[in-house]
Amino acid sequence: MDEKEIQSFLIISSVVLFILIITMISLFILFQKRKNALLLKNEFEKKHFEQEISKAQIEIREETFRNISWELHDNIGQLLTLAKIQLQNNSSVDDVKETLNKCLKELRDLSKLISPDALKNMSLEQAISGEVNRFNRLNFIESQLTIKGEERKIDSKTEIVFFRILQEFFSNTIKHAKATHLSIILNYQKDMLLITAKDNGLGFDLNKQEHSGLGLTNMKNRAKLVNAHATILSEPNIGTKLTITYKL
Repeated sequence: MDEKEIQSFLIISSVVLFILIITMISLFILFQKRKNALLLKNEFEKKHFEQEISKAQIEIREETFRNISWELHDNIGQLLTLAKIQLQNNSSVDDVKETLNKCLKELRDLSKLISPDALKNMSLEQAISGEVNRFNRLNFIESQLTIKGEERKIDSKTEIVFFRILQEFFSNTIKHAKATHLSIILNYQKDMLLITAKDNGLGFDLNKQEHSGLGLTNMKNRAKLVNAHATILSEPNIGTKLTITYKL
C-alpha cells in the first residue's frame, strides 16, 4: 500500500469515525430528551393523580359532614324532641330511657365518622356497608350490599376512588332518581373486582345532553385514574346501573 492509499484510508476512516461519533452523540441527546420528557410526563401524572386523590378525600369528608349535619338536625334532634315530649307527658321511665339510648347510639356512630382516620381505617367493604346501614337506619332508601367471592386487599388510594364514585352514584340515586331500592355488589373474581350499583329509579336517556351534569363523565375519569373502567347504563322508568371493572 503506497503513501496515497494510506492517506486515503486514514481520511476515509477519520470521516467514518467522525460520522459515528456525531451519530452516537445525536442518539444520546435524543435519548436524554425523550428520557427527560418521559420523566416530566410521569411526574405530571403522579402529581395529577395525587391531586385527584386529595380532591376525592376532601369530597368524601364534605359528604360525611353533610350527612352528620343532616342526622344531627333531623334524626338525633327528633329523638331528643321525642324524649322531651315523653317527659312532659309523664311517660314511663323505660320509654324515655329507650329513646335516650337510641340517641346515644346514633351519637356514637356519628363520632366514629368524625374521626379523621375513620375512612383510612376502613376497607372498601366497611365504608360501603356504613353507607348502606345509614340509608336503611334512617329509612332513606332500602339498600343492600352483597359480597361475592373472597375479599382481596386493594390499594387504599384505589379504594378511596371507588368509594367516591359510589358516593356520587348514591347521591344521584337519592336526589334525582326517586328510587325505592338500591343494591351494591362487590364481586371478587380470580383476577378481577367487579363492582355494581343499581337502583330502580326513574332512570334517564343517556343520549340526552341535559343528563351530562350528573357527574357521569367524572365517574368514568376517576375510574381511569386507577386503571379501572366504569360504565353506566340507564333506561327511563327502569333504573340506572353503574359497573366498575378493576383488574387485580
